[in-house]
Amino acid sequence: MKNRLKVLRAERDWSQADLALRLEVSRQTVNAVETGKYEPSLSLAFRMARLFGQRIEDIFQPESDSNSST
Repeated sequence: MKNRLKVLRAERDWSQADLALRLEVSRQTVNAVETGKYEPSLSLAFRMARLFGQRIEDIFQPESDSNSST
């Protein structure tokens, strides 16, 4: 699953540790989500969306959606 987490975090000048603290998860979890090695739970995805003021769909996109026509 592709995501914009790293970009959104960088726009706020937050480290992975800063974001992890705000989300109440480990820095390793943030890294794993950013690199696509871990898909967050729905609960965590909602927390991320609220934190960034975005919809979940604006942060996360399934790989297959990148090939579909709009």
